[in-house]
Amino acid sequence: MARIGFGVIATLLTVGLLLSGCGDKQVKDEAMKAGRAADTFPAADEDYFKDMDGGAKLTQDEVIGRNNWIVWTGGNDRFWDIITNSAFGNFDLLKTISSHKTLPFGRHNRFEQLGLMNEPCFVEPTEPSKDQFGLWLDQRVKNDPNCPDDPFANEKKYPGVKIGARGTLLDGEKFPVGSYYGYPTGIVGLRLFPNPDFDEKAKKHWDAKKYYEDPDYYNDKNLVRPYRVGMACGFCHVGPSPTNPPADPENPKWENMSAVVGAQYFWIDRIFGWNYGKLGSAQWKKNEQNYLIQLVHTSRPGALDTSLVSTDYINNPRTMNAVYELSARMNLGKERGLETLSGPELNNEFLKGDLNGTTVATPHVLKDGSDSVGVQGALNRVYINIGLFSEEWLRHFNPLFGGVPNTAIQIEVGRKNSSYWQATEAQTLDLAKYFLNKDIQKGHKLADAPGGKKYMTATDAQLDRGKEVFAETCAGCHSSKQPPVPKDIDFKTCNGPNYLVCWDKYWAWVNTPEFKEQMKALVKAPDFLEGNYLSTDMRVPVTLLQTNACSPLATNAIAGNIWDNFSSTSYKQLPSVGTIKIHDPFTGEEKDYVMPAGGRGYTRVPSLVALWSTAPYLVNNSVGWPEGSAYSEDYLNGKKPYPAYLLDPSVDGRVQSFKVSIKQMLWPETRPHDKLLGDKGVFFIDRTSVGSYLVVPGGFLPGFLKPLLSPLHRWLPSIFGDGDLMVGPIPKDTPVNILSNTELYKDDATLAENLPRYVQLLQFLKQATHDLARLPKNATDEEARKAFANLRKPLLDFSKCPDFEVNRGHYFGTSFTTETTALNDDDKNALIEFLKTF
Repeated sequence: MARIGFGVIATLLTVGLLLSGCGDKQVKDEAMKAGRAADTFPAADEDYFKDMDGGAKLTQDEVIGRNNWIVWTGGNDRFWDIITNSAFGNFDLLKTISSHKTLPFGRHNRFEQLGLMNEPCFVEPTEPSKDQFGLWLDQRVKNDPNCPDDPFANEKKYPGVKIGARGTLLDGEKFPVGSYYGYPTGIVGLRLFPNPDFDEKAKKHWDAKKYYEDPDYYNDKNLVRPYRVGMACGFCHVGPSPTNPPADPENPKWENMSAVVGAQYFWIDRIFGWNYGKLGSAQWKKNEQNYLIQLVHTSRPGALDTSLVSTDYINNPRTMNAVYELSARMNLGKERGLETLSGPELNNEFLKGDLNGTTVATPHVLKDGSDSVGVQGALNRVYINIGLFSEEWLRHFNPLFGGVPNTAIQIEVGRKNSSYWQATEAQTLDLAKYFLNKDIQKGHKLADAPGGKKYMTATDAQLDRGKEVFAETCAGCHSSKQPPVPKDIDFKTCNGPNYLVCWDKYWAWVNTPEFKEQMKALVKAPDFLEGNYLSTDMRVPVTLLQTNACSPLATNAIAGNIWDNFSSTSYKQLPSVGTIKIHDPFTGEEKDYVMPAGGRGYTRVPSLVALWSTAPYLVNNSVGWPEGSAYSEDYLNGKKPYPAYLLDPSVDGRVQSFKVSIKQMLWPETRPHDKLLGDKGVFFIDRTSVGSYLVVPGGFLPGFLKPLLSPLHRWLPSIFGDGDLMVGPIPKDTPVNILSNTELYKDDATLAENLPRYVQLLQFLKQATHDLARLPKNATDEEARKAFANLRKPLLDFSKCPDFEVNRGHYFGTSFTTETTALNDDDKNALIEFLKTF
């Protein structure tokens, strides 16, 4: 997040925090504290979602797997409650699930505004709920034979964890324990749990009207809400079915949803910044002046930064993957994904036959290819990242803002001290079985979508040429069906320190005439697309891709960091890819940047399955937005409406988005360039749309800061004044990531080695606030830019990822690279026609 401002808190207290630290004290999760063993959390077996996923027939194990994906939260309602009190009033899932009149969203426009899937059989509230403490939550339809009771809320079959206030009397009325699957909220993937901290005192203080309408009340970090909201994986992965989309996205049926397609329309900035206001309203304009909101605007719909909480000091929004062709992907893992494990990496769960001694066959799940310990290990890690065993997880980093070292969460500790952890591991095998179902894993084809065939008008000759172009230009990365690999390319020894040697041989081979001729025959075979993952799942050096470097610079999985146990030794031994070219975001000057080793520098090849339905493109959904961003000025000031097709899940909307996005991919000169440096060839840079400030309401400042406020006010009066924290103004058009990517703590250095950096950061912060404090009240953008000019070089020096162009790269088949032959327009159009068939 905005770490250079808020990070001062963590920086000032780092030494104290580290010295007091967590020690070796073992903590247990709420379930274990309450005496609940893992076997008291049996998996839900009702086929409640039977109409989803095209009505695919599932075995009992597969049903359990899908239920796990959509409703199992593993006790993470505790975690999201903590994050609510760590996000300085910007984030509150209890507000997200509400439909109060003060909110810019509700059930009636939830998909349009938030990109979330409304759960069938609910209606929007017309008044506060009497039995839900006055909250404005979706109400379940009653007495409708098409709307049976939610089976997962059955407290008798799935009894919740009785802890704290749960199950006690509050003013003579029993506060429920609930189910361990929670109650449905009306939003797929979010579940409601009674808050165990909501005791008599909290209930007396509770005022639902003030909760929605009084900032002084709801911005109190000590406010105890009556419910906590838990998050299942489905929240980020259930979306409208491409081949059976809802007629009205605000009122879908289960049959209109897919649990594997990914939340492609998900607006994380609006979910994170719940109080954003109607576009163009006074509330909107006020919130645009909050740098935190400017920061999350860089996540285009369908993308989010998965290291947002366990921060790595890199703003790194990435798309939410569809889960297609897992069988083919696992076969690739057995051939090309052989990873070496050692130490605690071997504590992972493994599918039968995947582990051979210390070698595991694994698909590379995350964009940087860091998930490298097998399928089950990758699945288990997902649950931790959304809050499983937060009692332990949060001891390994400072959530959102960093400033202290990230340390590795240990599998053996989780397995020992968390019943929820054990229960999760017991279910991920069934989840893998669900993904492996033959009907679930096949992609959504345009030909099977209503009206889809009208877009498939290619002649036989054009389609044949498109296949040839694909074989010659794309199949080296985007096909899991390839000719036999030459004997001198030994994938068994590729991953690890030898990877680049192996990659160079491979890349040379796929560019030979022999490969291309053999590949043409394969592509023209009638079964080419059957069981084809349309990816090699290999790690491609960013030096070749030329895409934005922030994703391959992610450090959460390097040695000793938070996901150390979930990345392989061979990943951690990957060599540096070398030097890339980046542009100075202020001058456009081209510079060299040396990529570090130890796992960083690579992007695993994305699948092209159902490509027609997954636009925009690249890892951050940046290729396909005509103005470069969902928050470009022309949209914000009302000069242009949002392109409707980009937010439309219908077949027509998806195809239009595909057309715009694939054109930008194959004709990169049509991609939006930077508003200030575009004439120098610089691609789009996310910049602040207005002058902004780092703002923390006084009610959210940590209690331990109170004794420090007085001296801080004297030393840094422009930051700590009137009880709030405020840094700025940050001038309009400042590159957003120049602040968010400030590296407060170097991952590859000890505390002693980092101490000088803290001194430098504090000196810089003092100089920055001095320069900004000299500005007159209501300073103009030009005045702010002049004051900010002295901060540019230090901020670039402190940046963990100084690459700011978000939509550059992947130039294969174009004149922007010499790695492949540049295609003419006819060949590009022929290729597009073939891609529509995927």
